Amino acid sequence: MEERTSCKPYVVSEVFKTSRKYIYDYTLDVFGYFQAERYIQQINQSLSTLPDFYTAYPECRHLATKSRMYRNIILDAHLIIYRITDKRIEVLDIIHSASSIGKIRAVRNIHL
Repeated sequence: MEERTSCKPYVVSEVFKTSRKYIYDYTLDVFGYFQAERYIQQINQSLSTLPDFYTAYPECRHLATKSRMYRNIILDAHLIIYRITDKRIEVLDIIHSASSIGKIRAVRNIHL
């Protein structure tokens, strides 16, 4: 069982907000209203677990560091990439899981 860590607040980047809106709009156009709402709820539910269980998710293998500060939440077709700092969790972006390694690595340059 995963060891419980101290609770930390999380913040989301503007890049994440823009990507989430794009995902919603795309899902709405292709799959319809109910699927778009369900997927956004799944994203939001995943974020709500971060304050208490941010270490339960795996390290992002394309952003490996000694401190394991970059992690990702794996959803159906997307990865939510976040960074663990001393005081908070920074949700950087949500990207398609088939994205190029370069696009994934570019997430490191997002600053809050």
